[in-house]
Amino acid sequence: DPKRVELAQYKGIPHLLCEVIVEPDKAVNALKWTVGTMESRYGEFAARGVRNIAGYNEALRAGEPRMPYIVIVIDELADLMMVSAYEVEATITRIAQLARATGIHLIVATQRPSVQVITGLIKANIPSRIAFAMTSGIDSRTILDTIGAEDLLGRGDMLYQPIDAPRAVRLQGVLVTDPEIESVARHWRAQGGPQYRPEITAPRRDGKPGGRPGEEDADDDADALYSQAVDIVRRSDKASASLLQRRLRIGYARAARILDQMEDRDVVGPADGSRFREVLVTSDGWGGDMDPAEDDEP
Repeated sequence: DPKRVELAQYKGIPHLLCEVIVEPDKAVNALKWTVGTMESRYGEFAARGVRNIAGYNEALRAGEPRMPYIVIVIDELADLMMVSAYEVEATITRIAQLARATGIHLIVATQRPSVQVITGLIKANIPSRIAFAMTSGIDSRTILDTIGAEDLLGRGDMLYQPIDAPRAVRLQGVLVTDPEIESVARHWRAQGGPQYRPEITAPRRDGKPGGRPGEEDADDDADALYSQAVDIVRRSDKASASLLQRRLRIGYARAARILDQMEDRDVVGPADGSRFREVLVTSDGWGGDMDPAEDDEP
C-alpha cells in the first residue's frame, strides 16, 4: 500500500502474515518470500504424493497443521515497477504461473495501465481482469485486450473478464464505506491479534532483498530449535519435515531447513523420495558438531 491509507484500516486483523507494507523495497522482499514459499509447498506436495493444497490438507493426519491459503494484495503496481521492474515482473510472473495449486493468489491493482506497468509477461499470466472507467480505448486494451472501458460511467461501473468467459461482462461494483470496513476489522481484531512473520519483508543477510522463507530472521529461531529437533528424530528413530512440523509446531520451510542442517552435520541421511530419512545417530550420542552436553536437557 504505497499510499499508506488504502489498506491501513485492515491493520491488526488476525489474518495478516505481516504488517501492511508501505515501502516498495519491503514489498519486493515479500514477493520473493512468496516465491520461496511456493517452491517449498511444491516440495511438500511431492513428499506427500499430492497435486495441490486441497489434496495436501485432506491427506493430513490428526493433529498435523493445515496449510493455509495466502492472498497477496498490491494496491498500486506502478510504484513497485518504478523501484525494481525486473524483480517485480519476474516474481509476479512466477507466482501467477505456478502458485494457484499451492493456495497462493494475487490481486494486483494500478491506476496507470501502461505497458511499462502491466507488461506482456504479467498480463499473459493474469487472465482474470477488471477494468473500471478508463480515459481512452488504449488504456482499455492494456487491461482487457479490447475497447469498452473508456465508455464506462464511473462509480463502480466496470467490465469483468473472467478466465473462462469469451468476452468481458459489465457489472456494478458495490461501495463499501470506511465505517463498514472499520466495523468488520474491529470485529476481527476482537477475535485475536496477528502473528507477524518478520522474515517476509526482511532483506537477506548479504544485503540483498528477498530470499526464501526463513532465510533471514527465522534462521535464529531455527537454530534455537535445532537441539530439540535432533532430540525428536533420535527418540523417534525417523526424520521428516512433517514430523518436525507436528512436534515443533513450525512451518514446512523451517522444518526442511533444520533437516538440511542435520544432514550437513551427519545427524540424518539424505532425502529418499517420500520415505523417512535415515537417522545416523543413536539415543546415546550426537552427530556432527553438536555439543554432547546438550543431551542432558529434558
